[in-house]
Formats: sequence, C-alpha cells, structure tokens
Amino acid sequence: MDFQFDILTRASGDLLLGAWITIKISVLSFLLALIIGFVVGAARARSAFWSRITAPYVEIFRGTPLLIQLFFIYYGLPTVGIKLGGMTAAYVGLGLNGGAYIAEIIRGALLGVEPGQEEAALSTGLTPIQALLYVLFPQALRTAVPPLVNSFSALLKDSSLVSVLAITELTRMGQLVYTRTFRPFEIYLAIGAIYLLMTYCVSWLSKFLEHRLSYGR
Repeated sequence: MDFQFDILTRASGDLLLGAWITIKISVLSFLLALIIGFVVGAARARSAFWSRITAPYVEIFRGTPLLIQLFFIYYGLPTVGIKLGGMTAAYVGLGLNGGAYIAEIIRGALLGVEPGQEEAALSTGLTPIQALLYVLFPQALRTAVPPLVNSFSALLKDSSLVSVLAITELTRMGQLVYTRTFRPFEIYLAIGAIYLLMTYCVSWLSKFLEHRLSYGR
C-alpha cells in the first residue's frame, strides 16, 4: 500500500482547524471542571454533611460512561424542556464529568495537608475561608498538580466523543475528510499523531509545573 502524503497536505488545513476546536473545547471545559471540582472537593473535605450531599453527583459522573452523559444532556434534557446547543452541551458534559474526578483529587489533596496547618492559620486570626484559600489550598496544590494535569490530558482525549453531537472537532473533521478521500490509513494516522502531540505538550507542562513547585518548596 502506498502512503499518499498529498492527501495530508490537502487536508492539513481542515485537520488543524479541527485541532484548534478540540483545544478550545478542552480548555473551556477544563476551566468549568476546575471550578466545580474545587468547590465540591473543598466541601467534601471539610464537611461530612456536604460530602453526603455531593456524593451522588460524584458517583454518577464517575460511574457512568461519558458518552451516555453527553447523549443524555444533548438528546435527553430537551424532553423536559432544557435544550442546549451542541457546543454548550459539550462544555457542560465534559465539565461535569471532569469536575467529578477533580473533586476527588482536591478532596484527597486537602485531606493530605497537616491538620495543624489550619489550626495555626485560625490562631493568627484568619477566618476558615481565608485559611482554606491562603494556607491549605497552596499546600494542597503541590500534591494536586500532577493528577490535575493528567485529568486535563484525559479530558483532551475524551473530547473526541463530542463528535457525536455534530461538533466538527478533530475527530469529526477527520471523518469528513475520510468521506472525501476514502483513505482511512493516512487520515486516522494523522489524527492520532495530532492527539499524541497535544498530550505530549500537556505532559511536558506537567513536568515543568512539578519542577517549579518543587523548586519553590
């Protein structure tokens, strides 16, 4: 079988556009996941009551496939009057799914901070919220950074599932190019290489952040 580079040359613009959309979806969804994860994780670490209240959310989104969650948000919610556009459904689905995993990362990191740190912070006159923001979170972040970056890498790859919502991200763009060229080997090899490059960049960022945090410590 001859490898046809000219197909990739002609399709490069479409694939790069798809990669840009994938990055945009991944970054915005991850920001939403971080907000959800930090709030839920902190609540679960500091309050048994809120831990029980938020447990169903964490268990549901960690225990069911992301694809089913996307289908439910995009196709299921309109039956009860909640209609979301494809991009919005992608952000919400990926954000809620990622937030459930990040919540457990944050909870574990906060519980790993020496309890005496909070007591010392409160003894200086800080409120519990100030102690959490200025004393506990900075220490927990050192532990949480590697798994948080891994979560972003996983979300980046999981973003390929939003192609089922008719969003023309990298995977969907590759499918469209394939229907024009009928050359699956070249197209999907290129798509895999682009995902590999993006996740490698994320891995490099993780090592850089770990080095900086270790240096600061």
